[in-house]
Amino acid sequence: MRSEHAASAETTTSLPRVTASLADDVTAELPLVRSQTPGKRKAVKHAGSRGPLFRGLPSPPVLLGVATLAIAVSGVVVSGTDTTTQLTSGDRGDAQVRAAGAAGGVSAIGSVDTLRGRQTSRSASRDDGTQTDDKLIKAAEAQVEVRSEELGQLAAEVEQQAKKLADNRWVMPLTPVVLTARYGEYGLWSSYHTGLDFNGNTGDPISAIAGGVVTFVGYDGAYGNKTVVTLEDGTEIWYAHQTSQYVSIGENVAAGEVIGTVGSTGNVTGSHLHVEVRPGGGDPVDPYAAMVVNGVTF
Repeated sequence: MRSEHAASAETTTSLPRVTASLADDVTAELPLVRSQTPGKRKAVKHAGSRGPLFRGLPSPPVLLGVATLAIAVSGVVVSGTDTTTQLTSGDRGDAQVRAAGAAGGVSAIGSVDTLRGRQTSRSASRDDGTQTDDKLIKAAEAQVEVRSEELGQLAAEVEQQAKKLADNRWVMPLTPVVLTARYGEYGLWSSYHTGLDFNGNTGDPISAIAGGVVTFVGYDGAYGNKTVVTLEDGTEIWYAHQTSQYVSIGENVAAGEVIGTVGSTGNVTGSHLHVEVRPGGGDPVDPYAAMVVNGVTF
């Protein structure tokens, strides 16, 4: 049997039992509060502990994840206050992805647009490029053909001109060439010497210096027997002091063709050939310069 002191040391204060109805069949009991002896602590059930009803539910983080998943299925996901990620899909099949920036969450936006309905025909573009290339090639070929024709015509003209120059190229009237008097000299002549004197023996053949038409054949005073050949441009070439003459008026002669022989007829001191060049049938010019201009090399 306990003593009275023991009974008095431990006094029990009973509080009425409180029940809280959380559901129809679940009741939470609050424990009695007892006075305790100083220095001793007893474990006390906290009123905030989960009752039988909440023990069957998932934790709050799980519930938050389920809610977020449910909203995402509907088409929009919003998570947090500063960071926003939106996925939207429209009737065109476009997709946009927006990622929040590092500073404010909305300053940097990246988007990707995919248009499923748009299709580019690569074969069509290739066909257009091929047609353009074909047109350019055909145009270039046409230009080449035209240019070839023009070059062909030019070549033919050049060939004709070359032949013409060859036909009209002047040559020496005598070989070998020994000049005994030049144009413009004074002495034996009444005024000045009007041509070139080529040394030669009587009977040496005289060649036409240039091609042309014979316009005079006969005797002409101090020139003796003289032959005149008129060139295409009207220039006259005189051959004087001949012994014999082999051509007649109106005859066409070519450069290098023999037209007579060297002699001493007319006003001479010896056998030689006197040559004069008279442009347009006018006054004489220096035969030496005229022959050099026309390709003759002394």
